[in-house]
Amino acid sequence: MVRLERLRADHAPALLAFERENRAYFARTVPDRGDAYFARFAAHHAARLAEQETGGIHFHVVLDDDGDGNGASGRLIGRVNLVDVERGTAELGYRIAERAAGRGVATAAVAALCRLAATTYGLTSLTARTTLDNPASRTVLERNGFVFAEHTTVGDRPGVRYERELLALDRGQNMRG
Repeated sequence: MVRLERLRADHAPALLAFERENRAYFARTVPDRGDAYFARFAAHHAARLAEQETGGIHFHVVLDDDGDGNGASGRLIGRVNLVDVERGTAELGYRIAERAAGRGVATAAVAALCRLAATTYGLTSLTARTTLDNPASRTVLERNGFVFAEHTTVGDRPGVRYERELLALDRGQNMRG
């Protein structure tokens, strides 16, 4: 259904188009990135790639499986990220295109990133935040094993912070051994 790819330089045009196309949709439930983000996108993208090389963040694009049948990637329909990676934990964030909403894309992408967090990045726990007026995002997190930790703010909006332990099962290990 979906495929994650670690963020690369050549994702820039599709990622910028995705952010522009969905800006108003995202602003309904998360703080807007602001005009400066779009005006300086190339520099921002390059800085994120450099930071990713340090291991402090792990950005991924979400692609649908509608490639051309000749090995070309599908369309970029989202992004899932791990930020503030430190001491075995990170904060998860994601954005899914409006045209892909309600199809299980966010749930599948978050599940895939949780597996990557445990297996590839060696993390043991994740946190995530969402606004109270975004029940779809809360549902995605809860379906992926995140549990309520506390009330918080996201930007200037009331929100909820969730936590999830990444178990041996997430790391592909048998729970008995």
